[in-house]
Amino acid sequence: MTDDMENGLKIACVGEAMVELSLDGSGASLGFAGDSLNTAVYLRRMLGKEHQVAFVSKVGVDVLSNRLAAFVEAEGVSVSRLERHETRLPGLYAISTDDAGERSFLYWRENSAARLLFQGNMGLDFSVLDGFDVVYLSAISLAILPQEVRDGLFSWIARFRVAGGRFVFDSNWRPRLWESVEEARRVVERAWRLSDIALPSVDDEMALFDDPDEQAVLKRLRSWHAGDGALKRGSEGPVAIWPQDVDPPAFEPAENVVDTTAAGDSFNAGFLGRYLTDGNLNGAMLAGHELASKVVGCRGAIIPRALT
Repeated sequence: MTDDMENGLKIACVGEAMVELSLDGSGASLGFAGDSLNTAVYLRRMLGKEHQVAFVSKVGVDVLSNRLAAFVEAEGVSVSRLERHETRLPGLYAISTDDAGERSFLYWRENSAARLLFQGNMGLDFSVLDGFDVVYLSAISLAILPQEVRDGLFSWIARFRVAGGRFVFDSNWRPRLWESVEEARRVVERAWRLSDIALPSVDDEMALFDDPDEQAVLKRLRSWHAGDGALKRGSEGPVAIWPQDVDPPAFEPAENVVDTTAAGDSFNAGFLGRYLTDGNLNGAMLAGHELASKVVGCRGAIIPRALT
């Protein structure tokens, strides 16, 4: 690690990377994605070289896992904490989009290597997260883990925060990943209560917690003392979770919506790229919205670097 890197932030994006099959009228193209991976890639693009972004996950030793790791590394994201499993494979999903850019998915992820993250031969092991300043994960990251691992991770996060680390959370709500709505509510509430930076989406929050509107979402999050951050509202633009003394910027809707696959993930990256470096909340919300507006104008979760 260089001297410049030592002076910068060290950020861990924790979650599952998957093989992505993008379906269109002529067949399918192969790529790699996953909500935390998407955010890691875009965050790396937003930050200066003095900062490190690492993807923390577990994959196999097969050809697709090797290609996935090579893709992550080619994007400048560290794979030093990308663990390998001798027999498990990465998850797989197929995605198709309609004329309005809305997505539909098919998943094969029940036995993915990432479901064994933090589980070593001697029991729970969170040492892969040691040395970071910021840890980012989502409810998807939590959903794929057994409850025992979630409990251990939350305990680790509590100690991490006491030591000065910052925890960033996004409650990506995927009902099929959870045993029940009640379980998801308990786990997600616990994460919000621990968060230093909160990046929820209004649709996910309303669907999971039966909130009638965005004001109810904000009231609930504030009652849980969720961290500073922004409630994502799609084309309307974000709103600060905690009231500000200054007016928010104007958020222009995206000119062209082709694929909304990584809209929230890229918003998170744009937001964090600004907020973690200068603490400007309005500037961070605008940066997140502008990056997401670019991403939804292209097909695929991760668009060419030149377009960001």
